Amino acid sequence: MHTGTDKKILIATDWEYDQYFIELLKTFFHDCHFNVTVVDKDNLLPVIQDVESGNLKIQAMIDRASDTSPEFTRLQSLLSNSGVLIIDPVEQIRWVSDKATLHLEFLSAGIPTPYTLILPPYAEKNSPALHVDDLAILGRPFVIKPANTTGGGVGVVDGAESLQEVLHARKEFQSDKYLIQEKIIPMERDGYRFWFRSFYAGGQIFTTWWHDVTHQYSAIHDDVIEPFGLMQIPKLMRRIAKISMLTFFSSEIVYSRNGQWVVVDYVNESCDMRPQSNTWDGVPNRLIKQMAETLVVHTVRLSSSR
Repeated sequence: MHTGTDKKILIATDWEYDQYFIELLKTFFHDCHFNVTVVDKDNLLPVIQDVESGNLKIQAMIDRASDTSPEFTRLQSLLSNSGVLIIDPVEQIRWVSDKATLHLEFLSAGIPTPYTLILPPYAEKNSPALHVDDLAILGRPFVIKPANTTGGGVGVVDGAESLQEVLHARKEFQSDKYLIQEKIIPMERDGYRFWFRSFYAGGQIFTTWWHDVTHQYSAIHDDVIEPFGLMQIPKLMRRIAKISMLTFFSSEIVYSRNGQWVVVDYVNESCDMRPQSNTWDGVPNRLIKQMAETLVVHTVRLSSSR
């Protein structure tokens, strides 16, 4: 089953909507003369057995599954212990997924964030020392979000107004910390809403307009980069990458109506790669292709140096 070139890449996936992205990765890897095995839940066990028996030698693994499907972590652990390049290690993903931890790291690094209160889990302290006066500093409305429960805005209250809403929200995920944050309102100018999603992929940065209400992406044209000061976004992303130590992630960055750059969604460690050609709120196809090629070049370069 595993024949051909001895340069082999594993791509692990547990999501059907990854298909477009994975096909691009496969194409670019094949162009670099790497053989690709895609691992899903159906063939996970035999692949693990092949790795354990020594029948399958791997140069690198792009893991799009271990953070959401724990059964894949055994495979990642086997490969990691053998010195195989992993993009990205699940331990690092789990660390990064804690928004409370990242908030403190960003503060230490001087990365601009919304004004934030961090509350302990409800299970540890059901009545935190929080008063109406504390919320007044945030302004109204404000945002409530769990620190570790991520994906699609799960658990997020975007337009909270009262202390009672905070107390109620903390009961939804009782073992999770909660962030109570100032709501950042983007600048609107010349028909643009200054909210961005920026991707970091293999050392390169790819940024799009991203509408926080409709969740639609649109391309940034070169003629607005300098007039709008968008050169600040790559600078912020490189600082975030240094903290996260991930190879592939995205962040949401806003230029606020107060004239400040603010990182509002710190690190999205599992980038949604549904293409715009298939879904109205998908990532532009051209951008996915560029990121796939960049990730492959990065992976080939690092794995070849090992």
